[in-house]
Amino acid sequence: MKRKVHGTKGENPKDVVGALKLPLHLFPPAAIAHGCLAMLDGLLKYGRNNFRKKPIKASGYVAAILRHALAYLEGEDEAQDSGVSHLGHILATAAIMVDAQAAGTFIDDRNFAGQGYLKLLEELQPKVLVLLRKYEDRNPRHFTIKDNHGLKIKRTGRRATPRLRRAPRTRPR
Repeated sequence: MKRKVHGTKGENPKDVVGALKLPLHLFPPAAIAHGCLAMLDGLLKYGRNNFRKKPIKASGYVAAILRHALAYLEGEDEAQDSGVSHLGHILATAAIMVDAQAAGTFIDDRNFAGQGYLKLLEELQPKVLVLLRKYEDRNPRHFTIKDNHGLKIKRTGRRATPRLRRAPRTRPR
């Protein structure tokens, strides 16, 4: 099936040309807003566009994405240190990685390529079907964040990673 490209009679010529350009309007504005708030958090902590000047390592940024994703998965909407949405932090971190790649400041230190992981996934996949068939007659209750309603969750206010303390200064005698 051939996709129709805009350009029929009576259409604005600028619209015809614009239809062939990168559709930047497709990225959801809510995602841009949350990502920008996380970028502001980073700007105030580390400086604007530092990732374009100083090289960044993939591993550190992937680790940050995973920390935010796991905190979100555990029911935390906002990062405790910034008050910014974990999803916004994920968007901003991914954006920084993409931008650093384009700027030539991205250090690709991902894991050594091995076939073991991909092979393992292939080997484990049939076990998913075995488990699904084994328990197809069961209907256990699956608890989600909706079940937290009315549940008081005690927050300690502690940082996720402990702050390193400096050794006390000793004065020379």
